[in-house]
Amino acid sequence: METTLLSSKGQVIIPKTIRSSHHWQPGTRFVVEDVQGGVLLKPLNVFPATDLESGLGCTGYKGPAKSLDEMQAAIDDELARIWRKGRR
Repeated sequence: METTLLSSKGQVIIPKTIRSSHHWQPGTRFVVEDVQGGVLLKPLNVFPATDLESGLGCTGYKGPAKSLDEMQAAIDDELARIWRKGRR
């Protein structure tokens, strides 16, 4: 268990091991909730919650659905093209 101190300005330093394990960088915003027995800090979501349909809608693709094998083949083809281009 780690400890920290409340400054005269009301600031609390979150120990580095905890910041690192949660990948919290300087500037991370938190929601502060008063809960029974203490305070809960939750990082504020940078992006609003969305669903798969909303996310895929931004791709602009209007054709029939592709299978996983078709998607993998397209990825493999593009990687091979990029690799060949870099070998010249």
